[in-house]
Amino acid sequence: MSLPHPLPEQITLANVLSALGDPTRLAIIATLNRTGTPLNCGRFNEFGSKTNVSYHLAKLREAGITNTEVAGTSRLITLRRADLDTLFPGLLDSVLAAAPDSAAPANGEK
Repeated sequence: MSLPHPLPEQITLANVLSALGDPTRLAIIATLNRTGTPLNCGRFNEFGSKTNVSYHLAKLREAGITNTEVAGTSRLITLRRADLDTLFPGLLDSVLAAAPDSAAPANGEK
């Protein structure tokens, strides 16, 4: 099973900025950026319910910000940093630098 991901030429600035405008998604991206390794989707449960986290992970994948690899019953999430840095140099670093350390709302609430 494979999940759909946009090709690099299909990633738009509007979609990336829209996806990064949500505090929970921003916190997920900050976590991925800090670790630099693929993370299981369960690692993000601190940001909300499983349903809520799944929704946010799908939005990030659809915008071209993350890559989701299906590994059996697991989903491994990685940041598409190389694609984003090529398409929008400095954007990801700027957004992450401007984000508060606790980007996600408490208990995953908006």
